Amino acid sequence: MKRIVALKACITTLAIGLAAAACASHGPKDSVELGPRPYYLVADMDAGPLKQALQECASQRRPQQSSDFSIGHRGAPLQFPEHTEESYRAAARMGAGIVECDVTFTKDRELVCRHSQCDLHTTTNILETDLASQCSEPFTPFDGSNPASARCCTSDITLAEFKTLKGKMDGANPRATTVQDYLKGTASWRTDLYGQKGTLLSHRESITLLRELGVKMTPELKAPQVAMPYEGEYRQQDYARQLIEEYQQAGLSPRQVYPQSFNLEDVRYWINHHPRYGQQAVYLDGRDSQGLDPQNPGTWQPDMDTLAGYGVNIIAPPLWMLVTTDRRNRIVASPYARAARNAGLDIIAWSLERSGPLTNGGGWYYQSVKPAINNDGDTLMLLDVLARDVGVIGVFSDWPATTTFYANCRKLRGKP
Repeated sequence: MKRIVALKACITTLAIGLAAAACASHGPKDSVELGPRPYYLVADMDAGPLKQALQECASQRRPQQSSDFSIGHRGAPLQFPEHTEESYRAAARMGAGIVECDVTFTKDRELVCRHSQCDLHTTTNILETDLASQCSEPFTPFDGSNPASARCCTSDITLAEFKTLKGKMDGANPRATTVQDYLKGTASWRTDLYGQKGTLLSHRESITLLRELGVKMTPELKAPQVAMPYEGEYRQQDYARQLIEEYQQAGLSPRQVYPQSFNLEDVRYWINHHPRYGQQAVYLDGRDSQGLDPQNPGTWQPDMDTLAGYGVNIIAPPLWMLVTTDRRNRIVASPYARAARNAGLDIIAWSLERSGPLTNGGGWYYQSVKPAINNDGDTLMLLDVLARDVGVIGVFSDWPATTTFYANCRKLRGKP
């Protein structure tokens, strides 16, 4: 009866011309909808006990529940423009218990949700607007030798100007000779079907929306791509503090927030100055670009015990660093993963379903297990190893329905 009343209320709201979002936001709180993809992946798995178990789970048609094990990486960017309202709503409906807002700042030092401070030329329509004249580097067409290029940063424009833009699927055509062709860079395994309306959000607006959707939040403080201190007075610590203060001002419990950074000093700042938030701070480990080898502990500086001694409780490397293959080409936990667990660190992996079909090895995110990967169904095999053998508490995914399905089948709720 309550659901009928709620539906009538939504219809009335629409009829009098108020925001349709009131109805759209009702669903994720009360129901989770997975769509066909998880079942496609199960059908594509190699025969074996895991496939059988997941098939049996799928056949039971039980109501799905959201799970903190399922983390929406930039929302649901496999099909929706990343870091947009539409992408976040899609992630929540697919059962993501936690959703990510990558955080950077504008010219007037307002925080906004973007994966990179300087990605507006590939993730928005800025080059088609008058704001293109404010970009750090204008559009330069392909000249037969040099690829087409541009550079447009959030720090080039104000928050008010940022809000006039529309999000699009991330991508650019390097052989483009016009702006219109440059913006047509969506990967073939993604889609532009839902890219006609990409509503950009400030960080504060993301807090309001995600709280409305009933999910936890994992903001990532992105590395500035302008000189810091910005304009001589906005320091890195000011930036890190501002992120936390916006949650405090919103009255959000620290238990609902998992602040992240690739910069260990950001994480240590939160631990030491905002300990209630810092105890859930996530150290994103990107040290592979600095020579870290997950098979060789001698390359881990600082090592796992030192990180734990700093007060770090959660470490989050790319998923390939957590797994390797044994002599029989089975996926197993890597030395890096075992050392993190032995040091008492919780582990989050990123990012499932990020780099396209697995038929040819899956790309960068699967580089350590290519001998064991040959079809899309192997996504679930890898996920099972991450959950059962590595012991991750959560997995970022570009399509949260997959991780939600697995979490429900294995009765994983994620870290409380």
